[in-house]
Amino acid sequence: MIDLRSDTVTQPNASMRQAMMSANVGDDVYEEDPSVNELESFSANLLSKQAALYLPSGTQSNLAALMTHCQRGDEYIVGQEAHTYRYEGGGAAVLASIQPQPINFEQDGSLAIEAIRSVIKPDDNHFARSTLVCLENTQAGKALSLQYIESVRNVCNEHNLKLHLDGARFFNACIDQSIEPKKLAGPFDSISICLSKGLGAPIGSILLGDEKFIGEARRWRKVLGGGMRQAGFLAAAGLYALKHNISRLDEDHKNASTIHKKLIERFGEHSATQATNMIHLNFEQQDYSEFKSYLISRKVNATNQRWVFHMDINHSQIEELIDIIQQFK
Repeated sequence: MIDLRSDTVTQPNASMRQAMMSANVGDDVYEEDPSVNELESFSANLLSKQAALYLPSGTQSNLAALMTHCQRGDEYIVGQEAHTYRYEGGGAAVLASIQPQPINFEQDGSLAIEAIRSVIKPDDNHFARSTLVCLENTQAGKALSLQYIESVRNVCNEHNLKLHLDGARFFNACIDQSIEPKKLAGPFDSISICLSKGLGAPIGSILLGDEKFIGEARRWRKVLGGGMRQAGFLAAAGLYALKHNISRLDEDHKNASTIHKKLIERFGEHSATQATNMIHLNFEQQDYSEFKSYLISRKVNATNQRWVFHMDINHSQIEELIDIIQQFK
């Protein structure tokens, strides 16, 4: 089966499993798990932040960040299709009484600077307090540039707002732009990075910021049920992922580019777009339903028009997928 649904379907390889089984462990709620401590220290150094916190999921990591930055009745500015707003169960509103202020994404995955400015509320009791801007990098596979991020940082500084990044695929953005992680992370007050997508770990995300921020986020992690005991077995997988699986993300980008070219050749130049490890198809729904049925018959799992490439799709499967596309009638 060629699984194109998401890079979340990746599984630990043999070396990662060995690292997990040989991990030194302790009680992480007491901050005594050496493997978790090493992962947090390594992550903080990699992104040049003061401190880091290991959490079970990206959803919890983002929510802990929002709850640390914002008080009840505060507001955060976010993209209309952003994961924190659309795909995390409304947690900010449900659990933290934080009001989202969504605005549309631009075609390049950015939030227009003037759009951000236009929704920042005045200091008036009638309004929620504008407190935070949340970006996403990559957004639908599209990488945000450092120049753009710095322009958002400037707006935040002007209005005394914090800046958070949902960086579930942050390292894809770094590889795509050949930029060091610490440089692309620089403008943010906090960053959430996912270990269980393209990096191949089975579970976990890292939240990064200054020491005061992470100290408060640790408290919210406990409130949200994210305190884990001998978590070092899982943290060891994350540490292996950061040490061994970042540079290879370029392979996923190249595979996506290869298949994108074949789709264009077969269906026309407007049939699909590609950015980093993702392809978005532009089929009419009925046409895609027919194509999807064909793909299923050829053992390709592509349930929607977003195809995501990852480490568990090898070279022979890429060649097979090319044949499958070319043979569709």
